[in-house]
Amino acid sequence: MLKAGENIILDDDGFDIRIEQVAEKYGEFLSALGYDWKNDPNMVKTPYRVAKMMLKEITAGAYTPEPRITTFPSYGYTGMVTQCNIEVKSLCSHHFLPFIGVCHVGYVPVKGGKVVGLSKLNRIVHWYAKRPQLQEQLTKQIHDHLCDVLGDTQGIAVYIKAKHMCVSMRGAEDDSTMVTNYCSGCFMDNDLNSRDEFLRIIQSAEK
Repeated sequence: MLKAGENIILDDDGFDIRIEQVAEKYGEFLSALGYDWKNDPNMVKTPYRVAKMMLKEITAGAYTPEPRITTFPSYGYTGMVTQCNIEVKSLCSHHFLPFIGVCHVGYVPVKGGKVVGLSKLNRIVHWYAKRPQLQEQLTKQIHDHLCDVLGDTQGIAVYIKAKHMCVSMRGAEDDSTMVTNYCSGCFMDNDLNSRDEFLRIIQSAEK
């Protein structure tokens, strides 16, 4: 059994079995809400649609293998590498409502270290985002995964800015924004002014 933010790998048969189980339970959920979904042409296939969508799309990162990550020698490059505005479309584990925003990732290689293939940063963010969890948890997961992929670095920073439907559609009903960041190394101690540079790059990218 999974906890929020965790991952197990399903094969095709595993997906089919889980989709069937979820569809059955979602039908019971609709019935408990009072919907005559079995006799409503607009809803008769809704349990299956929801089950397939959840497992294959919205929470796919909870059931699929981690993306293959290509790294390359940095060839002596020790400046900052930053990728901005990576889309985040995730699901709050408290109310199972979406939170949507952007992720900015930065890291500084050591001399003789590694850099990551550019699109692979997107894949890492998307893989972790597609599962129910907290934004704080997601931010740290991405950071820690990059630590594993890159090995020794001068520092890594992950910054996520998102709007949560569990705030805008219920409770406070306010269209506010949540910001989280998780930093290590030079981004934490700021000895190289890396944190200041990273924040300036983010501000410029969001204009």
